[in-house]
Amino acid sequence: MSNGRIGAGDIILAFLAGAAAGATVALLFAPASGRETREYLTEKAKEGQDKASDFARQGRDLLNKQRDNIVSAIDRGREAYFQALSEKDQA
Repeated sequence: MSNGRIGAGDIILAFLAGAAAGATVALLFAPASGRETREYLTEKAKEGQDKASDFARQGRDLLNKQRDNIVSAIDRGREAYFQALSEKDQA
């Protein structure tokens, strides 16, 4: 932000911080017992953990697929290069 502009990342971070603060205030003032609130928070934390694990797995799968594509492209390029060299030597 040295150029004086607010980036998309800053806006998203501010939105998430506001959402977390709002959720916290809502839970503190909710007409539920402490036990119910703790159970609710435990359930939501578990759901968040499951979603984060899912996103991490999907990210790893995507990275592995992209890595495989890059390795394959490099191998094909290497083969084409050596084939062109051998054709040049034969000519």
